[in-house]
Amino acid sequence: MTPIPFRHRPVALARAAAGAVPPSGLVLLAVLSVQVGAGLAKNLFATLPPSAVVFLRIAAGAIIIGLVARPRLRGLTRHDLLVSAGFGLTLGLMNLFFYESLARMPIGICVTIEFIGPLGVAVAASRRRVDLLWAVLAAAGILLLAPWGGSDRLSWVGMGFAALAGLCWAGYIVMSAAAGSRFPGAAGLSLAMIVAMALVAPLGVASGGAGLLDPQTLLIGVGVGLLSSVIPYSLELEALRRMPKRVFGILMSLEPAAAALVGLIILGELLNAREWAAICCVVVASVGATRSS
Repeated sequence: MTPIPFRHRPVALARAAAGAVPPSGLVLLAVLSVQVGAGLAKNLFATLPPSAVVFLRIAAGAIIIGLVARPRLRGLTRHDLLVSAGFGLTLGLMNLFFYESLARMPIGICVTIEFIGPLGVAVAASRRRVDLLWAVLAAAGILLLAPWGGSDRLSWVGMGFAALAGLCWAGYIVMSAAAGSRFPGAAGLSLAMIVAMALVAPLGVASGGAGLLDPQTLLIGVGVGLLSSVIPYSLELEALRRMPKRVFGILMSLEPAAAALVGLIILGELLNAREWAAICCVVVASVGATRSS
């Protein structure tokens, strides 16, 4: 039997492990992995500012995915490079804005507001009038979260950062599709991660300083990179090979609810009835829009 090259072993092992899990289970594991990674990242905010944690996450993911995919610049056109740059820009800004929001609000609230990005893409891809209903339902959910009377854990600044992260998420989806049509496998994502790392490195290193060299912090940063980037990407890629994209999108719509549960279990963030109602509005709107599109 021909041995598997070392750089392909992580992918091969992931596929072998995923073969025994149904596609829907892979998607749910990917969703949980991302949110657990965000929960671990939030625990680092006690010692590092959000921008430094973002740098650790993206750097770890870029190194690991780069070792597996090994992207090459030779033979790339100018348009290919522009797509990679745009992909990396949206990826880096999305994480920066999200972590700034995460430092100010519960993770379930942050992800719910951020979800306006993929929801907006789904609504824009559809031409059915019923999708206006889903958009209104999502807007109602966001309005339920607004701290109109003042709140000790919700803020307009935090909501603004989450909304900006959502807009970048929409751009990330568009650029991801463009990169997927131009690069094989994970090469496009690997290049985007390198661009994102270069983007956030000056801010992350300046704000983190010597704290980035702490061994325990570095270890947690690697874990965040694995849970937030490498593992979910591998699981999602394998799931998409075995299930319709519409079903995949519907399962991904559960992400705000998963974030709220992870926040409760890992971070002790207990949401009230109004906040859970808002999450349900956004989840139902996302499922409805995904089914239509």
